[in-house]
Amino acid sequence: MRNFYTRESGDFVLEEDKEQGHYRWVSVESRRVCTGYVNPPHIEAAFEQHRLVMELVPYMLSVSPLDCEAIDYLMGFDYSYRGNHDALVAEALGITPAFEGMLSMPGVQPINIEPSITIALDESCRLQARLLIETRTTAAQVRRGEFPEEQISVYFTIRQYGSLTPGTTYEDTIAHLREHSDRLLRRQIVDNVLKPLAQAISTK
Repeated sequence: MRNFYTRESGDFVLEEDKEQGHYRWVSVESRRVCTGYVNPPHIEAAFEQHRLVMELVPYMLSVSPLDCEAIDYLMGFDYSYRGNHDALVAEALGITPAFEGMLSMPGVQPINIEPSITIALDESCRLQARLLIETRTTAAQVRRGEFPEEQISVYFTIRQYGSLTPGTTYEDTIAHLREHSDRLLRRQIVDNVLKPLAQAISTK
């Protein structure tokens, strides 16, 4: 990573060149540290970066386990599609029966269907998982019937709120969040969300 700059907000950003189609980045904000890897060659390459940042944060930024408000482990998946994103999401994933009647009315077209769900993974509700699907079709595009190729994004986040558990490190915590993410992706997200979206796009 060689590109270093400061945003107008005062945040510091270090990143690789984006032209190659995959790149790493790290940002330091006033109340948050972020690390990401876009299109990594494999998941371990991305996680090694996250683990290293978690290892260095306490020493380089003087952050203690008590300073933590929340830690996120996010996996993002993008699907390029030229068409009505919201209609595709409804077709691929379905919608709740209470809303099906609205879409079946004559002349109706969906312009915003972005399913989102957050669940607690423990009794204290400090450990949570969130699934969000983000579409980018606008009302103007639907009105004209012209759709540029844009991305439908699926974000799956495991978040732990509050200070770290006594005796654990930031590296331990991010590894724990990854375990939950991998488990839920395998059991729920891949087959019920990711594959149906890919299959629906492939038929268009």
